[in-house]
Amino acid sequence: MKTGAGLVRLADGSLLSAADLPPWDTTRWVASRKLAVVRAVLYQLRTQEEVLETYSISGEEFCDRVNCLATNGPSGLKIT
Repeated sequence: MKTGAGLVRLADGSLLSAADLPPWDTTRWVASRKLAVVRAVLYQLRTQEEVLETYSISGEEFCDRVNCLATNGPSGLKIT
């Protein structure tokens, strides 16, 4: 659910804002950064196209992250 410009409420009640997203030049993708980017798309804070372009990741890589999250939860992002 969108709560305002640049801010969304997640299913667990926590908030995700644009400030929580990793910098555009991120090269070290730890699970928490992957999770923030995937959630930004799933909760419509950013579009998939925006994150693919901003972070220079492929559509396949992004979909793998979404599938790992859906299948294994946040800890699944440690292996992608």
